[in-house]
This record gives sequence, structure tokens and C-alpha cells, in this order.
Amino acid sequence: MSDAPAAKPSVLFVCVHNAGRSQMAAAWLTYLAGDRIEVRSAGSVPADRVNPAAVAAMAEAGIDISTQVPKALASEAVRASDVVITMGCGDTCPVFPGKRYLDWKLDDPAGQDFEAVRLIRDEIERRVRALIDEIA
Repeated sequence: MSDAPAAKPSVLFVCVHNAGRSQMAAAWLTYLAGDRIEVRSAGSVPADRVNPAAVAAMAEAGIDISTQVPKALASEAVRASDVVITMGCGDTCPVFPGKRYLDWKLDDPAGQDFEAVRLIRDEIERRVRALIDEIA
């Protein structure tokens, strides 16, 4: 038996623009799990900036994502992750054997009013808390 610590689990959140759902999910996971879980997010077609409504909704919850920048999805990020959670990116997400894939069907906050974005934020928080219980 080895006394080496278990490797830290890693999660990648992917949505099309990496501007709303995946940014909020990554922020929740980072906020709630601290350094117990490695967190990444990316988009298949990244936007120019994070959705201001997502920034405002997360700020309301005490989490600042105003400095985050949408990132392009790279195969390396998928390879380096244990769990890949897609949020509406469809067939553009690469699939590698040995990874755990979850598809969270969540409304896109783009173009939604603030109350709708708040509801999406709260549902993401609920799912992230359940994920932490499962993998951390």
C-alpha cells in the first residue's frame, strides 16, 4: 500500500461560449471546494467576454467572476480532466475514453432577464454541491 495522497479530482465545464453557465459552474466549484478539486472551463466557440448578467448574478452571491475571460475548448483540457460536464455544446465537445461525461441541461443565460439568470445560477449551485459530495 502506498502512502501517497490520492490525485486531486479535476472537472471541466464546457458550454458553447464559455460566457455564462460554464463560468458560473467553475466559479461555484472553486468557491465551494477550494483547492480540493481542480477546476477548468471552456467553450467550443468562446465569446469576447463573460455575460454581464452572469457576472452580476454571481456578484450577488458574493463571487467575483468579473476578471474571467472565455477560453477556447482544447483537447488537452479534456484529457487532463476526470469529469467533463457539458452544458449545451452538443457534438462539438471532444470525447475521450476513460472520462466521466455529464450533460447538464440548463437554459443559456444569454439574453435572459436577471431573474432568469438568478434561477440558472441557483440551479448550477445545487448541481455543483451535489457533484462535490460525489467526487471530493
